[in-house]
Amino acid sequence: MAMTDPLGDMLTRIRNGQRAKKDSVLSPASKLRANVLEVLQREGYIRGYSDDSSGAHPALRIELKYFEGEPAIKHVARVSKPGRRVYSGSKELPITRNGLGITIVSTPRGVLSDNEARNENVGGEVLAEVF
Repeated sequence: MAMTDPLGDMLTRIRNGQRAKKDSVLSPASKLRANVLEVLQREGYIRGYSDDSSGAHPALRIELKYFEGEPAIKHVARVSKPGRRVYSGSKELPITRNGLGITIVSTPRGVLSDNEARNENVGGEVLAEVF
């Protein structure tokens, strides 16, 4: 069966992996997923990610991060969904948890965090919020 929301699937795998105290999780590979993982790594929410070609299909191994036994990601949610896309200009980008969290935005300059998008003065599709 075809997957309708691949990014939502990856975020759910991360959420489930952290609840189960896993060191790492696997997700099917795509450019969008890799770009979102790059933002999460830059912002310090995951330890890293790497290509995993041990199976039949290319995958991404996501190294989860914990602080004193607690997951680094307390909340991760998809904002723009296949049934309802959410777009925002650079001035209207949502601020997550008074700046303690990030919003991941797909812009013409690539996938950026909300702070990076504000600094570059670009808006785009609001993909997810993380804190």
